[in-house]
Amino acid sequence: MKNYSRQREAILQALRSTDTHPTANWIYNKVREQIPSISLGTVYRNLSALAATGEILAIDVGDGFEHYDGDISPHLHLSCRCCGNIEDLVLESDAFSQLASEHGFSPETSIYVIYGICKKCKKQNLNIGGN
Repeated sequence: MKNYSRQREAILQALRSTDTHPTANWIYNKVREQIPSISLGTVYRNLSALAATGEILAIDVGDGFEHYDGDISPHLHLSCRCCGNIEDLVLESDAFSQLASEHGFSPETSIYVIYGICKKCKKQNLNIGGN
């Protein structure tokens, strides 16, 4: 990892320790347990650098917050528009990246988000204004 620092390593570990897709504030609070003096700005700068190098994914699901994922393997994100939960769905292969490669494009990373209603919200009939 370029520009290794204790802070960057703690941020990466916090992100990889969860299977959720946390925001920078969640990561900041988690890292402060180990490094109380860390600033929110440091967290944001390091998240940006980690995403830029492909070590993590930055995901925008349209809720006004950037979410982060420590799992960079090909997978889908299922984003519930009722409860805001983001789930992973493992892919056998990344068909879109394969298609891009077949057209001479060299994909580096891909982020897929499917928006809809999760099972829990559907069961609770929280499909407000939807199908």
